[in-house]
Amino acid sequence: SAMLPLMLFMYVGRLGEAGAALHPRLESEIANHMGYVEASLAGHDYIMGAELSAADIQLSFVGEVLGAFGRLDAYPNIKAWVARFQARPAYRVALEKGGAYSFAK
Repeated sequence: SAMLPLMLFMYVGRLGEAGAALHPRLESEIANHMGYVEASLAGHDYIMGAELSAADIQLSFVGEVLGAFGRLDAYPNIKAWVARFQARPAYRVALEKGGAYSFAK
């Protein structure tokens, strides 16, 4: 469910002024979901604790989209988590094989 407000933010951003009325609600939902993830990462390297798990892989795109829109500084635990999983050798190999993400703004 954390991805839904981020996806809506991307879509509504393409509407320009027509989507302006939706921004306050989207900002609230993003803050709500990211606040939960931020608090879950407090004192932990990864979502489930000290080790990378499927939960981290499942949520990784949420962190990366947040970063693509310049919002990681507001969430230091998420920012550190994203940096940790992006530094892993398997992550770098996957990007070499699949190519870098391209988030059209």
